[in-house]
Amino acid sequence: MKTSPVTKDDLVGSVLSVPPLPHAGDGSIDAAGVARMTAYLRAGNVTTALWGGNANLYNMGLAEFATLLDAIEAAAEGTEWAIPSIGPDYGKAMDQIALLKDRDFPTAMVLPLSFPARPAGVATGLRKIAEALGRPIVGYVKNEGYLDPEDVGRLAADGVLSFVKYAVVRDDPAEDPYLSRILDAAPADLVVSGIGEGPVIPHLAKFGLSGFTSGSVCVAPHRSDAIRRALLAGDIAEASALREAFLPLEALRDEFSPILVLHHAVALAGIVDTGTPAPFLAPLTAPDLLHRIERAARVLADLDRDTARAVA
Repeated sequence: MKTSPVTKDDLVGSVLSVPPLPHAGDGSIDAAGVARMTAYLRAGNVTTALWGGNANLYNMGLAEFATLLDAIEAAAEGTEWAIPSIGPDYGKAMDQIALLKDRDFPTAMVLPLSFPARPAGVATGLRKIAEALGRPIVGYVKNEGYLDPEDVGRLAADGVLSFVKYAVVRDDPAEDPYLSRILDAAPADLVVSGIGEGPVIPHLAKFGLSGFTSGSVCVAPHRSDAIRRALLAGDIAEASALREAFLPLEALRDEFSPILVLHHAVALAGIVDTGTPAPFLAPLTAPDLLHRIERAARVLADLDRDTARAVA
């Protein structure tokens, strides 16, 4: 597992996958499922796994956190990079650090807390969390105003942030004054696109972000990696053509639940049995919806196999 400090090469060298967390029948973490998920990504040249929102770590208790760390550390081979998440509240994050600080993970992401939180308080909290951990952390900007851009710049300059996951949804991701203000204050090399394949082209081609996270990469790693390579080569037309295959599944995630649709999609496509999502989430049960998720996931997985053969 990668243990060295985070660099730009780490952010551009792989899609940052954001996988669902497989659970066994008794609700416990399925470490074998975590290993299968990681191996499936590895086969598609995806060597980074960010275990966070799609893994429903918002609802993970402290007692289970060490089991998660064991599972994701064991699943990462060689220099593959596993990133755990902590929080979202300050107290829980600080308690988790007691379990995390003696491990070799080079960073951890702090899940965003929308209430009760204020930008200045978030900036102070992130600084204290990084100090307690003894290494830089990942800031997750999911809503406009979560952090003041000037605070992002100060946190970056002071070495608090290993990178920023930017995930504010826009009707037109090419028009984003808040992102522009963040990039006026902090280097674009330090910011990754955090909403999957949907906005990735303007985020990387227009704003110059260094990489991107994806959930649907867990269904189609070869194809998502091909988007990454096309964007690095400046081939916007190729990236756009590859991106089209992700839109049906991403539309279902946007409409019904980014976390739950992905959780079911990975299982229904026959990739990994993800089990039952942990409370406070609950499985999607409408037969028609599950059929739509399965159809979109299987079509995407089939196209991924085509991409794998094309690049072989």
